[in-house]
Amino acid sequence: MTAQNPSDGWSFGDRVMHGAKPEWGIGLITAVEPATVEGKPTQRLTIRFERAGVRKLSAAVADLRPAEEATRMRDAEEHAAAKAALGQVDESRIAEVLSEVPEAACDPFRGLADRFKATLDLYRFTGQGSSLLDWAAMQTGLADPLSRFSRHDLERHFERFQRALDAHAAEIGLELARSDPASASKIVAAAPEPAKAAMRRVAGRR
Repeated sequence: MTAQNPSDGWSFGDRVMHGAKPEWGIGLITAVEPATVEGKPTQRLTIRFERAGVRKLSAAVADLRPAEEATRMRDAEEHAAAKAALGQVDESRIAEVLSEVPEAACDPFRGLADRFKATLDLYRFTGQGSSLLDWAAMQTGLADPLSRFSRHDLERHFERFQRALDAHAAEIGLELARSDPASASKIVAAAPEPAKAAMRRVAGRR
């Protein structure tokens, strides 16, 4: 993917989010260097993210978006999280929210191939250690999920999420394989090993 405003370029002090890694939170650009990718000029950015620390990213590759968009998304997530924290959502609904596959993987206005890629990218979460907390932050919008849930609760909810993700991956993967088998195979081949293992797992259940 490319940056949202590649023609304008990014500047020192810009606030951004990584579209593929929303759990990283808002990032502040602290350095901008000229770079080249596939013969085309771009920028190499040093960004300090709220939850991921300092990362060096290529503007031509990373799905960077202006902070205004990130703020809107985070406001909506924090509103939902605040409702849960205030007890305005019962436990069954909280479990449902945590087990839902994110909109990026389900949005019918996105192309089928894009949704499949987004689905397989969710297998980057392992359900252990800091990855579990990153997943919970993405699902709830809480900066510190342990302020609302115990680690045991999160592990239990993650198991439900993984079952929902497996079911969604099987459904959307089969749909894409029927309409565009070459694209489906290419996406799976480029996916990280946990996603490939998941596709083998769901295929074995058919």
